[in-house]
Amino acid sequence: METASEKRQVVFLTILLLLWKSDAETIRYSMPEETESGYLVANLAKDLGLRVGELATRGARIHHKGNKDLLQLDAETGNLILKEKPDREVLCRATEPCVLHFQIILENPVQFFQTELQLTDINDHAPEFPDRKMLLKISESAQPGTMFPLKAAQDPDIGSNAVQNYTVSPNLHFHVITHSRTDGRKYPELVLDRALDREEQPELTLTLIALDGGAPSRSGTTTVHIEVVDINDNPPKFDQSLYEVQIPENSPLNALVATVSARDLDAGIHGTVIYSLFQGGELSQPFEIDEVAGEIRLKGTLDFEATPYYNIEIVATDPGGFSGKCSVAIQVVDVNDNAPKLTISSLNSSIPENAPEAVVAVFSVSDPDSGENGRIVCSIQNELPFLLKPTFENYYTLVTERPLDRESRADYNITITVSDLGIPRLTTQHTIIVQVSDINDNAPAFNQTSYTLLVRENNSPALHIGTISATDSDTGANAHISYLLLPLYDMQLALTSLVSINQENGQLFVLRALDYETLQTFEFSVGATDHGSPALSSQALVRVVVLDDNDNAPFVLYPLQNASVPCTELLPRAAEPGYLVTKVVAVDCDSGQNAWLSFQLLKATEPGLFNVWAHNGEVRTTRLLSERDVPKHKLLLVVKDNGEHQRSATVTLHVLLVDGFSQPYLPLPEVARDPVQDDEDVLTLYLVIALASVSSLFLFSVLLFIGMRLCKRAREASLGVCSVPEGHFPGHLVDVSGTGTLSQSYQYEVCLTGDSGTGLTM
Repeated sequence: METASEKRQVVFLTILLLLWKSDAETIRYSMPEETESGYLVANLAKDLGLRVGELATRGARIHHKGNKDLLQLDAETGNLILKEKPDREVLCRATEPCVLHFQIILENPVQFFQTELQLTDINDHAPEFPDRKMLLKISESAQPGTMFPLKAAQDPDIGSNAVQNYTVSPNLHFHVITHSRTDGRKYPELVLDRALDREEQPELTLTLIALDGGAPSRSGTTTVHIEVVDINDNPPKFDQSLYEVQIPENSPLNALVATVSARDLDAGIHGTVIYSLFQGGELSQPFEIDEVAGEIRLKGTLDFEATPYYNIEIVATDPGGFSGKCSVAIQVVDVNDNAPKLTISSLNSSIPENAPEAVVAVFSVSDPDSGENGRIVCSIQNELPFLLKPTFENYYTLVTERPLDRESRADYNITITVSDLGIPRLTTQHTIIVQVSDINDNAPAFNQTSYTLLVRENNSPALHIGTISATDSDTGANAHISYLLLPLYDMQLALTSLVSINQENGQLFVLRALDYETLQTFEFSVGATDHGSPALSSQALVRVVVLDDNDNAPFVLYPLQNASVPCTELLPRAAEPGYLVTKVVAVDCDSGQNAWLSFQLLKATEPGLFNVWAHNGEVRTTRLLSERDVPKHKLLLVVKDNGEHQRSATVTLHVLLVDGFSQPYLPLPEVARDPVQDDEDVLTLYLVIALASVSSLFLFSVLLFIGMRLCKRAREASLGVCSVPEGHFPGHLVDVSGTGTLSQSYQYEVCLTGDSGTGLTM
């Protein structure tokens, strides 16, 4: 887990990076290298203008920028102390000046100081020669004033502490001259002051001294051993002045080319011959010679096509410096080592698909080999609709054999094979990619000939209901498709007010909320047109089906609930249990299960006397009537549909108990106060309803219901929608898709009171 101190360090490092290029003044210190550890560099608190101890309270620390941690800060005293002895040559090498960069960081508050420590060089290294002994061979015929370069000494110190001068031990024949290179370094040359005599002194040993400019000065020495070479008077002589040889160009490295031989008439060491190539030019570079045996061998690759012939000179040198020369004529024999070369002069990488014969490429072939190795044959794949036609020497034309069809194949990889007739045959292949450019020869094609889209009624405006899609096997603008709406088949509907289409991607949107009870389905055509010239198009049929939503509550047809005089049902006191009192008739404008209705008795004056059948709305008695039953009853029923979000309607029924329908009744006895409505007064209900009036009213209700259903069926038939519920019809619901007529016949008796009026009551 990351500690708080580590998090704090991350924060300060971030601040440090932000302040890294601050324009604050840099504090500079200087000290010589090799200073002992513990050395007090400076008092940092004083240099920063801070009080003693303030560095500790502000969390001061040193951040070394890529340098070794040489310094240590005593935050209590503010002293900047050297941790270990610095070596300028290790830290900076030859860089001058040697400056070490570090930063002083105060954490609370954050403050940042750039600091530099410059290490000055001290003369802590003596010059050193790369070899402890040097060997020079100098002929006794060398003239005074001849210079002989010597190896320079190395000193890691810089400036005046580096090598400044060379001297040689006292002798009669040589002195040393010190020269300077362009980089300032010094190197020695040995100068002959007096001619050498091998018989007098065959060899000399000198001490070469290198001195630096330090104080005190340091020095380094090496031994120079000089051998005096004897003079001879006979040069070496070759057996032949000209050697002629042949060598295949594919000969391996170190293959023997020829052997030369030379003799020196001198005796002893003067008769020893050393062979070497006369470096007169680059043509001699592929060869080398054994300096003792005189064997010329191949050290590089040969190329007949580049250089078919070599003429080199061989030098034979004796130890005295005399030499002789001979020539070696080397003929390179050609082998089939070059594959044919194909050069494209003209290339048309895009061919129109309807072009009868088009030139794809013009190219030339060549082979630098000779003879059969340079003869060339050319070919392409057999199954391609292209031909190779020779034009003139070593030139060919690649053309189409017939018109191409981009939709069948959009590109071709044509491999041109060029072979020579050498042994073994060498082959070169070049692949050309030919693109078949498109013309607008394909109309857009829908992925379906017709689409059926579903949308639920009461949708939100601008609702995305689906996407139609067409493809075009062409490419580019020829395949860029735009979609548009075509006129409706039903001219009475305004298509632009119903739907819209995104012409770029074919997305269809309903522009306004739809009502299933008004419009169940509609059809229209959609066109797809490409952007070719001329443009091609196609069309598809779209059928939009509106899905019903449970947005209509059940409507009660019987008994009417908005009549000025409430309808009253008559119930004989002698009715048996299960007697049909009446049937509640209701409809729902929705479809499917949204129109499946169920009935339920909510309240009744006598709760146990009546019940309602849930599936058909029939109100029946549950027991025999008694004298104790009140003559007037009020029932409250609810009709519910079967939609996801149920809707309902309430029905109020009035039932009057009568002794029979054969004689009119005088004023009814007072009934007890209805517990459902406390404000209803107990009134004497005079019935003046005749059986014919009841039947007429009932017939009117039935005819009204039938008329509404027939109108709805006619509208659905005109739109091609059937509202018959799908699936199994539950047994407890009423199917309102039929005529809605009552399943049983009803008999009514009229009870008239003495002061009954002209109004009719059911």
